[in-house]
Amino acid sequence: MSLPSTTPSDRRPSRVPPPRVEEVADRIFAYVQPDGGWCLNNAGILAGPHSVALVDTAATEARARALRTAALARGGAEPRTVLNTHHHGDHTFGNAVAAPRATVIAHTHTRAEMAEKGEGLKHVWPDTDWGDLGDLGRSLPTVTFEDRLTVYVDELAVELMYVGPAHSTNDVVVWVPEHRVLFAGDVLMPGCTPFLLAGSILGSLEAIARLRALDPRTVVGGHGPVAGPEALDEAEAYLRWLQEVATKGIDAALTPFEAARDTPLGGYAELRDPERLVANLHRAYSEALGKPLDTQIRSAPVMAEMARLGDGSALACLA
Repeated sequence: MSLPSTTPSDRRPSRVPPPRVEEVADRIFAYVQPDGGWCLNNAGILAGPHSVALVDTAATEARARALRTAALARGGAEPRTVLNTHHHGDHTFGNAVAAPRATVIAHTHTRAEMAEKGEGLKHVWPDTDWGDLGDLGRSLPTVTFEDRLTVYVDELAVELMYVGPAHSTNDVVVWVPEHRVLFAGDVLMPGCTPFLLAGSILGSLEAIARLRALDPRTVVGGHGPVAGPEALDEAEAYLRWLQEVATKGIDAALTPFEAARDTPLGGYAELRDPERLVANLHRAYSEALGKPLDTQIRSAPVMAEMARLGDGSALACLA
């Protein structure tokens, strides 16, 4: 995929704050990578007395090694388990840093998507310093499941639940019921514009309803700051608004780009990467027109439209 190469000067990698580690419950940590934009994902550290698990990894070798160092500092042991929430490279490329010591667990579709897509993300942002992440085979999950799976970090029960399609086709959330902590992956991204081009608006709404039923106290999204249950309400409100914009755009015979260009964002302008609206409208149009939820939408033209909708420069990856 070819995109313009300019990076906005106020969002260069050198200006991004370092990751921070927040203890959200006893021995449960959110690993937050500001500013939450492209490839700056969150991860989780579950540190038992004798073993450590990670929820997702990171996009680059350097960032994955920093996560590993943080996990060692909190748990005192090498991570032996990695729980992937979906297949995107910002959450999975760093699996290679944990392998071969760690067992990587993910949904069946996650492994399939990783094997099919490979390292495609690197071609979107070829100037990013990805580091040495080795052969893709080192990153692939070695344990997969279909619907639900419970794993244990020492005595702590950790539930994996498939809730896709939502952000992607293969979204999994990691739920720690004892502490009511939800690692939501990219199904929820507090403070950031959702990105649903390869997912589903309808599926996301269904996922949010399921997550609300869990009654989480703490929500760690796939990007953005740690939040509470209000993250569910905010995400649902955006999705409902998105459906309304799509309906009006279709009725007015506007393309998704034209609808995105002409729609006042209001408070949503404050979200990170608001130009994702055009990508989300491509998906919303598809669903509003009755197309199957798994309809493929070519990403390269849509990414170019997002760049046009923004400041005309490339979508900045600051990893």
